[in-house]
Amino acid sequence: MTQTSYSIDKTHITSDYIPGGRPLNGWKALAIFCGLFSIVLIANGALSYFAIKSFSGEVIPHPYEHGLAYNREILAARAQNNRNWRVDVALTKLSSGKTEISIIARDKNGNTLQHLNFDARVEAPTSLAQDIRQSFEEKDPGRYVSVFSLPSGQRDLVLTARQFEEEVFRSRNRLDLR
Repeated sequence: MTQTSYSIDKTHITSDYIPGGRPLNGWKALAIFCGLFSIVLIANGALSYFAIKSFSGEVIPHPYEHGLAYNREILAARAQNNRNWRVDVALTKLSSGKTEISIIARDKNGNTLQHLNFDARVEAPTSLAQDIRQSFEEKDPGRYVSVFSLPSGQRDLVLTARQFEEEVFRSRNRLDLR
């Protein structure tokens, strides 16, 4: 058998390796991985905390109880629809900067509806804490008035009318206050 030997000329090999550096070992790779993963977890935790703190996700208070009463809500809406009431709402900006909301309520024959207890809730679409509640006063027969201090922006006006402690009317309308 003949033996063949090869020799490598090391003068022609080029590399960017610089001797004397610290090599990447398993512990160093684990530390880098854990450090980067910790940064991601801390960022996710902070973003989740601020998202939950700024908006709870609830549009109405006590949503579970409201969901249980859903069938009663459907029956009340049908009864309201059968009454064929016409409720006109007018918003007037006062010189004091406040807003007067005036309601004129009429039955299906055009007669004014008297002795109702109207309440309004002006809801901010993104925060229950910014909701404003107020009652109306009957100034003239069938004409109900209340003065609000309303911030600018989009709000939902939820009107409810009660007669003998029973809710007989409810409406929800979007307002764009400027």
